[in-house]
Amino acid sequence: MLKVILVLMMCGICPNIVVADSTPGTSRFSLAKPGYTYVFPRDHGSHDQFQTEWWYFTGHVSGSDGRRFGYELTFFRRGIDSPHVWNNPSEWAMRHLYLAHFALTDEDADQFRVAEKMSRAGIHKAGAQSDVLDVWIDQWHVKAVSPDHRRFHLQAEAEDFSIDFTVESQKPPVMHGAHGVSAKGQEPGQASHYYSLTRLRTTGSVRVGRTTMAVNGMSWMDHEFGSGELADHLVGWDWFSLQLDNDHEIMAYGLRRVDGTFDPASSGTFVLPDGTSRALALSDFQISVDRHWMSPLSGARYPHHWTLVLPSEGIKLSLSPRMANQELVTTRSTNVTYWEGAIDVTGQWKGQDIQGQGYVELTGYAKPYDVKGEALGVRSKK
Repeated sequence: MLKVILVLMMCGICPNIVVADSTPGTSRFSLAKPGYTYVFPRDHGSHDQFQTEWWYFTGHVSGSDGRRFGYELTFFRRGIDSPHVWNNPSEWAMRHLYLAHFALTDEDADQFRVAEKMSRAGIHKAGAQSDVLDVWIDQWHVKAVSPDHRRFHLQAEAEDFSIDFTVESQKPPVMHGAHGVSAKGQEPGQASHYYSLTRLRTTGSVRVGRTTMAVNGMSWMDHEFGSGELADHLVGWDWFSLQLDNDHEIMAYGLRRVDGTFDPASSGTFVLPDGTSRALALSDFQISVDRHWMSPLSGARYPHHWTLVLPSEGIKLSLSPRMANQELVTTRSTNVTYWEGAIDVTGQWKGQDIQGQGYVELTGYAKPYDVKGEALGVRSKK
């Protein structure tokens, strides 16, 4: 959900790309401000007037033999804020940088696979359409494939794993936040425009090694765009997307301060079966950590089992990772280490048993972020 902030770091820490952003106060990009009106299918497309944007799919699928997988496929766009770039007439000028993360959680085999890409816009190596969902890097893509723009094709292939999915939205888009913006801080501009497709029926195939199998399941899509930064007292975030078996969904995120508590700007959304929703303030939900897990690769200590409570709805949920190690170390693209993984959901809803599934994203545990959203210890090359 908050991967939008990850991309704010790219121009400063990506080891292979060095660009110069504009002088402070002279940015050509717009800030996310209240009053934004969403129009679809246009808003599924690229918003080049904002500097940072991403399209984010996660989901759970299984084969006829019951073999279960979780997946993540995310495309990032970062506009380069430099007059030297925008005044350059060459089609090779790097006005936009595109990156993508692709991960597969193979639960039965207890294996987590990760691939990543990075490319520039221009000469059709990467790009995104402005009026419809169609974003790609090389052969990885997400594209609308139905006249009503409710069905999309997802494709990504790495050396030893790939996915080829068709996902179809079962509910209308859900807008997060208030007045067209999702707050990421208390100051003007510390916000984004953010919506989700919270229930996507999913069919297609998964390849692992030389084995390709037909699968089906359910996915979730987030789309976020803006030009702001995290507030300077924040070091990361914990984000949750939950699909419950009674056709409700919950999105919640906690913006984490240095002392580990959540900032008041943290929020969420509660989605009903008919697609209507209501906003959740931080005071409407409680998230507590029950256990932790230490990464053998990065040494980061992540929360690893949670209890989520919505008192007003009589909901108390237990959230458990399907695998311990679902950590991404993206040294070939955003150069950010974070945990993003498939989880199971069990619990109680007004005294009745409830189950579900979801995804959790945890950032800032391997390296917290400073005021400019850069990983601490890495100097910006501006």
